[in-house]
Amino acid sequence: MDAAIVAPPLLSLLAGYLLGSIPFGLLLTRMAGAGDLRAIGSGNIGATNVLRTGRKGLAAATLLLDLAKGTAAVVLVDLVFPGGAQIAAIGALLGHLFPVWLRFAGGKGAATYMGLVLGFALAGALSWIAPAAYAAAWLGTLGLTRYSSAGALAAAAAAPLAAFLLGRLDLALLFLGFTLLVAWKHAGNIGRLAAGTEPRVGRSANA
Repeated sequence: MDAAIVAPPLLSLLAGYLLGSIPFGLLLTRMAGAGDLRAIGSGNIGATNVLRTGRKGLAAATLLLDLAKGTAAVVLVDLVFPGGAQIAAIGALLGHLFPVWLRFAGGKGAATYMGLVLGFALAGALSWIAPAAYAAAWLGTLGLTRYSSAGALAAAAAAPLAAFLLGRLDLALLFLGFTLLVAWKHAGNIGRLAAGTEPRVGRSANA
C-alpha cells in the first residue's frame, strides 16, 4: 500500500478529529471556576448547557469556539491536503460528538456542524447561501419556539437541503449523514419536545 496515497486522508481525518474533540465548554467553565459542566443541567458540554451556569459570556464563547473548530478543520486541511476537506469534516464532527478525552461523551454537534458548513463556504466549495440558511433556520426556529434543540434540529435539516439546491450533491449527502448524527444525539430532546417537557432557553433544566 502506497503511503503517499494513504497518508493524506488519514492525516485529514486525524486533524479534523483532534480539532473537533477540543471540549471548549468544559474547559471554559473550569477556567472560570464554574465547576464541572458535566455535573450541571443536562450534563452536556455545549453552549446551551453552559448557559445554565448563568454565564452568558461563557455560553457565547463556547458557541463561537465550537463553531470555529469546525471551520478550522475544513479550511486548514483544505490548504494542507487539497481534496481532504470532506474527510476532515467527518473527523471534526465525530471528534466533537465522541471525544476520546471525555470517554466519547461529547456534545450534540449543532455549532460545530455550522462551522463545517461555513468552512466549505470559506474554502470556495459551497455558496454562502448554505451557512446563511443554516443560521437562519437555527435562529428563526429558536426565536419562534425558544427551544434550543428545535433550532439546532431545524438548522441541521437545512444544511443538506441547501447543498442539494446549490447543486452540490456530494456535500448534500455528506451533510445528510451529519444531520442524522446530530438528530441521533438529540434523541432525548426530540422525545421531550414530543411530550412537551423540553425546557426552553432561559429556564432551568428542571423547570
